[in-house]
Amino acid sequence: MVWHGGSHSGDDENLDEDEILGKSYDGKLMRRFLPYLKPYSKGLGMALLFLLVTSALDLAGPYLIGYAIDHDITPVRGHSHPGGLPLILAIFLAALSISFLLKYVMGYVLQWVGQHVMYDLRTQIFTHLEQLNLQFFDKNPVGRLITRLTGDVDALNDLLTQGVVSILGDGVMLLFIVAAMLIVNWKLALIGLAVLPVITIIAHFFQRAMRRIYRRIRVRLSRLNGYLNENITGMAIVQLFNREQKMFESFEELNSSYRAANLQAIFAYSLFSPAVIFFGALGTALLAWVGGSNLRTWGVLPGTLFTMILYTNQAFQPIRDLADKFTLLQAAVAACERIFGLLDEVREPPDVPNPVVLDRVRGEIEFRHVTFGYDPANPVLKDVSFKIEAGESVAIVGATGAGKTSIISIMSRFYDIQQGEILLDGVDIRQMRRADVRRHIGTVLQDPVLFSGTITSNIRLHSEEVSDEQVRRAAAFVNADRFIDRLPEGYDHEVRERGSNFSAGQRQLLAFARAIAFDPEVLLVLDEATSSVDTETETLIQDALERLMKGRTSIIIAHRLFTIRHVDRIIVLHKGKVVEQGTHDALLERQGYYHRLYELQYQEQEMAEVG
Repeated sequence: MVWHGGSHSGDDENLDEDEILGKSYDGKLMRRFLPYLKPYSKGLGMALLFLLVTSALDLAGPYLIGYAIDHDITPVRGHSHPGGLPLILAIFLAALSISFLLKYVMGYVLQWVGQHVMYDLRTQIFTHLEQLNLQFFDKNPVGRLITRLTGDVDALNDLLTQGVVSILGDGVMLLFIVAAMLIVNWKLALIGLAVLPVITIIAHFFQRAMRRIYRRIRVRLSRLNGYLNENITGMAIVQLFNREQKMFESFEELNSSYRAANLQAIFAYSLFSPAVIFFGALGTALLAWVGGSNLRTWGVLPGTLFTMILYTNQAFQPIRDLADKFTLLQAAVAACERIFGLLDEVREPPDVPNPVVLDRVRGEIEFRHVTFGYDPANPVLKDVSFKIEAGESVAIVGATGAGKTSIISIMSRFYDIQQGEILLDGVDIRQMRRADVRRHIGTVLQDPVLFSGTITSNIRLHSEEVSDEQVRRAAAFVNADRFIDRLPEGYDHEVRERGSNFSAGQRQLLAFARAIAFDPEVLLVLDEATSSVDTETETLIQDALERLMKGRTSIIIAHRLFTIRHVDRIIVLHKGKVVEQGTHDALLERQGYYHRLYELQYQEQEMAEVG
């Protein structure tokens, strides 16, 4: 979500990934959702049976009351039988008790099924996300993916545990009531239900209006959440430039827009509910008037008329409920569409049959005429060829956009190349399993990622193959033990989200410790690791880096050229092509592209020091 600083009104026609697309009910999506319910079909079948029974039991009350009026309260043919009232009351209470018990069991079963289905769905989504290639994550914000795992899954849970039972229950209840009224007295039934078509038309227009309003609410809520996320994460910038008031004004605009959309929904509900109540009361009054005027003519007993009046009142409640559940159904369909859209994303291509397995590699790397582009039509690397001997340390340098980071990405098989070969010990890495390639190649990022947990769990990443002793040795090897030993809990010290309670240098040392704990034969260091740390920490990192590189094939993607003078060889990229190779001194003597880069950085450094 990007804040544009201007008005957001009138933007509702723009497409947004959170708005409702397609029909308000999509049978294809719902059919795709059914397999998730199949393992719990017995529980759902029991709930459906209980639903039918409770709907029938709810019809008993009006009938028993009418029967009591005609046979036990008012005289029939000059005689009344008040002694039958206790029996009718007992039957009525029994029906209520059984209905209560069945509804309790049905609600529990539905909630149990709902939680298990949502567990299965979240598990499948998370597993699927882990198998997608990095190109997918380049295009999709993290917040959107989290919403799929939380908000959208919860919307389906609401549909399953609340919407489905209410929609089915209201539909079955309405059918049962209409059938009961027609059986008791079809003439009175037609009078009482005469206003039903009018209420159906009102409900239809209400649903159409609520669809448009609900779309506005979702889009405006998405904007509001995105704006809040930007401002909270960028609060330092907001305060640094004294933009609190301006940001508040923009927030106020978004907040007011969201409030207005919700007020529209409230207005629609405030019209619909009284309209249903009014026409329901009109139908009841019509039934009482016409039916009461023709009791003798039609041979209708007073209790029967009272039963029909109660049934008429009951008939309009399911209609109100069905309209209220429309928004829930719409949200669930939209959630289904987004979830299955995510699950339809293409995973990483499968590994080749009978892949080559290298138990231990020497670390020889060769690029043969490699061409690669994130968009194949616009290659980033063009016919790149070079060879790195086992144990050799190499730095890759070049201007921004030269293709340095892309080399790391394709070596780790985050992306596959369009042309050429990348060989590890003479084997094309596409003939190996991705997991094996990544097991032999360790990567340390410029902005290392730490996870919530402990220092130990971050170094070994929950691997059972890395012991506590190996964790400590790895930390000591890269000088990370110097600050870990000063912490109150040592290696059990809590790591907050993204390592926010550690400095940039400490996070870098922990990333080095993680790399050494897994003991890769090839080490890739992505971007300059010491660009924003103090001199003491930089010394520790440089020492750790030299230890890591010793005895390993090492590739460093460097920005600051004066930090890579110790490597065996430097490869210079320019516009996706290798333009120079050699040692630091040899490249400077050549007075070529590397020399120009170095001179430019040296001048910038001098100016910074003078400043």
